[in-house]
Amino acid sequence: MKFLYAIQGTGNGHISRAFEVIGHMKKYGEVDILISGTQCDIKLPWKVKYRFHGLSFIFGQQGGVDLKKTLFRFRPYQLIKEILALPVHRYDLVVNDFEPVSAWACKLRNIKCVGMSHQSAVLHPKAPQPPTVDIIGKAILKNYAPVSIAQGFHFRSIGNRVSTPIIRDDIRWAKNIDNGHYTVYLPSYSDDKIVQALSQFKNTKWQVYSKHTNEAYKVDQISIQPVNKDKFTKSLLSCRGVLCNAGFETPAEALYLGKKLCVIPMKGQYEQHCNAAFLADMGVTCLTGLSTQTDKIQHWISAGKSIQINYPDNLADVIEDLIVNHTVSAYPQLAMY
Repeated sequence: MKFLYAIQGTGNGHISRAFEVIGHMKKYGEVDILISGTQCDIKLPWKVKYRFHGLSFIFGQQGGVDLKKTLFRFRPYQLIKEILALPVHRYDLVVNDFEPVSAWACKLRNIKCVGMSHQSAVLHPKAPQPPTVDIIGKAILKNYAPVSIAQGFHFRSIGNRVSTPIIRDDIRWAKNIDNGHYTVYLPSYSDDKIVQALSQFKNTKWQVYSKHTNEAYKVDQISIQPVNKDKFTKSLLSCRGVLCNAGFETPAEALYLGKKLCVIPMKGQYEQHCNAAFLADMGVTCLTGLSTQTDKIQHWISAGKSIQINYPDNLADVIEDLIVNHTVSAYPQLAMY
C-alpha cells in the first residue's frame, strides 16, 4: 500500500509526533511525507516529498499570534495552486495531522482523508471547553483541515475515537531525573518578555528554548538557546518543572514524566484555551499571562505539585485501526464530508 502522511508545520508538536507515527506506518507500506507551514524548527530523518507554504499562523512576541505577519505571509493563490496540484488520488490512504493542503485536496476530489491529530479531539463534544466559547476560533478549528474520519489524541481518552497522547520513545524509555531547573518553551513570547518575568525569581534556574534567537546566551540564572530537539529533550528529562504554552505534546510529556507543569494558553488560540480547560480540570496550574501573574508562578515553584500519568504505548493499535480498518465510521461531530 502507498500512504500520504500530511503534517502541519506550525510549531513543533506535530513534527515531534511524526517521529513515532511514520515508523509505524512504514510497517504497512510506502509512506510519502508532506509538510506545510513555516514555523517548525525540527527536521525529520526521512525525505519529505512535498514541502508547501500552506497556511501558517505566525507566533508573535506578546503571548499570541502575530496577525499582521500571519496576513502578510498568507498566499491564497499559492495555497489554491498547492491544493489543486497535490495528487491525492495516487494514494491508498491519506493520513492528515491537521494539515490544510491535503485535507482540502481530498475534500474537493471526494477522497477519504483520515485525520489523526490532537485538534480532532479538541472538537469532541465531551472534551472540556473554556468558560467562554470562541465561535470564530471553533469554526476555524473545524474547517481549517476537514477530514472524513477522525482519530484524536487528548490528555485523557474519550470514547473510541479519542485516545491518550503519543509519547515519543526518547521520552518513554529515557532516564527521568530532577536536577532542579525549570524548562521553558513559550514561543509566543519574546526573549525579553520571558527574561523580564523570570528574572524576578532569583533562586530558580531556568532553561529557556526560544524561537526568537539563533545563538545561546545567559542572563543571570536564565539560559536561553535556540530550539533543538535533542537538547530540549535532555532538559525536559532532567528538570523539576515545565513552563510552556497550553499546546499538547510538551504538556503531555511533562505529565507522563511527572514534572510540575504550568501552562499559559496563547491569546486568540481557541485550541490552547480548550487545552487549558482540560488541564485545569486535572489540577494543572494555568495562567492567563506571563508578566501579570508572577505571584502564581512563585506559588507554583514553591508549592506546586506534580501530576504523573502513565500513558500507555497504544500507537501501534491506533495505526492498525486507521490503516487496516479505515472504513470505520467517525462520530459526526468530527467527520467532514
